[in-house]
Amino acid sequence: MIRVAICDDSRTYVHALTRVLQADGDIEVVGAYARAEELLGALATLKVDLVTMDLELPGLDGVDATRQIMQTRPLPVVVLSSHADERAAEALAAGAVDVLHKGDVTLGDAAGTAGTALRRRIRRLSRLPVSAPPAPRPGARPLRPEVGGPLRIAAARGVRAVGVAASTGGPSALREVLGALPARPDLPVFVVQHMTAGFTAGLVHWLDSVVAAPVRLAVDGTVARPGVWLAPDEQHLTIGAGMVMHLDRRDRGGPHRPSADALLCSMADTLGPAAAGVVLTGMGDDGARGVAALVGRGGLVIAQDTATSAVGGMPEAAASAGAQVVLALDEIGPAVAALRAFAGVDG
Repeated sequence: MIRVAICDDSRTYVHALTRVLQADGDIEVVGAYARAEELLGALATLKVDLVTMDLELPGLDGVDATRQIMQTRPLPVVVLSSHADERAAEALAAGAVDVLHKGDVTLGDAAGTAGTALRRRIRRLSRLPVSAPPAPRPGARPLRPEVGGPLRIAAARGVRAVGVAASTGGPSALREVLGALPARPDLPVFVVQHMTAGFTAGLVHWLDSVVAAPVRLAVDGTVARPGVWLAPDEQHLTIGAGMVMHLDRRDRGGPHRPSADALLCSMADTLGPAAAGVVLTGMGDDGARGVAALVGRGGLVIAQDTATSAVGGMPEAAASAGAQVVLALDEIGPAVAALRAFAGVDG
């Protein structure tokens, strides 16, 4: 039995959500709380496998409540919000495993397709091992001597762009990695972050406010300038000749859109050894095919280690596919920033 606690101040919504979650008999709502303070008090003694969290609450809001849960008793937190803005990205950075727009969660038919899909998602997320996201570290961590070799080799070939892939746990990891970049980067950095549709723009605005480098949504047909470019909702991002960004909604044979494989494979085809890839925390193996393509064309790939990943699936798949360097999260940003420094370019 999966034990769920709901934190939402709408009695009507709580009643409908409870009915949908409990429809199959293997999920039990063991508590419903209108205030985050009440939830936090109950979690001290209540056995819970997952929490659903509204962001707009009286008193302590959902972002701070999520942060406190992850710091005191880490467990999967799923945000259900009516607002797709920066605060949802903050909740993910605080440790929430997923965010869903309330308007996309149909509660009228518990036995219908939407209700079944929600329960399937809750089951999967309740099994995730979670831990508190690392606090951002001031300054850059020095690179270990053994890491310098592959970076120097890549830099000597002339790295022209970096592709980054992330999923569950990605917002906090992106803050850490992108935070190591200078305010005026030398390279374009392309990012695929698996997100519920509607929330990527909020993530971009939040990242742009917390890191020095400019962060923007990718625009179809635009030449990528140095800076950070995120794939928009429900669109693959690929890189063509002349560093032109292309967006499309085609089926590329995987479950994700945007797809890390689509981005990294396009970079391998277009840039060859002048491309570098980074695979961060996330479920599944998206990016593994792109890693193999990059390595096969002489590019460098860095994978996050499992010890600092919220979920190790994507980094482990990247390492198995040939990633040459495996680093702790706080080493990756300095490594990316060092690619141009090793090549003699002032960042």
